[in-house]
Amino acid sequence: MHSAATPGLTFRDATDADVDALVVLIESAYRGDASRAGWTTEADILEGQRTDPEGVLEVIKSTDSRLLTVERDGLVVACCQLEHRGDHAYFGMFAVSPTLQGEGLGKIVIAEAERQARAAWGISEMHMTVISVREDLIAWYERRGYRRTGQMSPFPYGDERFGIPRRADLQFELLVKKLG
Repeated sequence: MHSAATPGLTFRDATDADVDALVVLIESAYRGDASRAGWTTEADILEGQRTDPEGVLEVIKSTDSRLLTVERDGLVVACCQLEHRGDHAYFGMFAVSPTLQGEGLGKIVIAEAERQARAAWGISEMHMTVISVREDLIAWYERRGYRRTGQMSPFPYGDERFGIPRRADLQFELLVKKLG
């Protein structure tokens, strides 16, 4: 789907054929030295993987989820998960290519994700969880209208599918946005 507001970008649901490219994108946005090219890196707080092919495929195959994939000139440059959870949608697995971060692409993707969630499911609220020590990232979401709830959930220490923590104080905070 092309949009006049997003020239050169194509938004579509991911397919099985996208799994490898999406894993590379998500890993590059958050882990390792490549992630340091952008500002969303978690390399200082987590080592190891952010996701794996099985995790990405699980989202693609789920009947209640969509993995919105964003292409520019035929290359996957961003993605996000939208999951229908009753009266709200969950926003996750958000990644923008580190070399394109800071250009406004993230703002476009999150706005389109919110629009599509409202249109597809008629929901009025979007939820997400963010590692609570990621103050810069939380501030970015707050500027997009998300509010901190103070509701925390534990980080899955010991489950290397989510990374290897470099700190002992990691937890997730729920952020919520009312959609108009």
